[in-house]
Amino acid sequence: MRARDKAAVSALRATLAALDNAEAVPVGEAELRGLALEQSPVGAGATEAARRELSECGVADIVRAEATERLRAAAQLTAPAHADRAARLRAEAAVLLRFLDGHGTP
Repeated sequence: MRARDKAAVSALRATLAALDNAEAVPVGEAELRGLALEQSPVGAGATEAARRELSECGVADIVRAEATERLRAAAQLTAPAHADRAARLRAEAAVLLRFLDGHGTP
């Protein structure tokens, strides 16, 4: 962010959101319906659930999928009017792929 690299910031924010979503606990059908007020859990943290932990391989798969998604979208933007957007998507993918190659900075 300090370097004002918009492509890197955009790619990293979206990928962090994808990782966060992947760690979410799946909601069962019963939880979607809810409980009657008198059956609701009470107290601080009563409804908290432990998040899933991703393996290093799982994280790499998600980062790779985010990069691939950007490259596919860029490949579909063939009109000259979309050249800037396609270039930005390729730049975002390059940022993510650098992290997979071990050349990114934490």
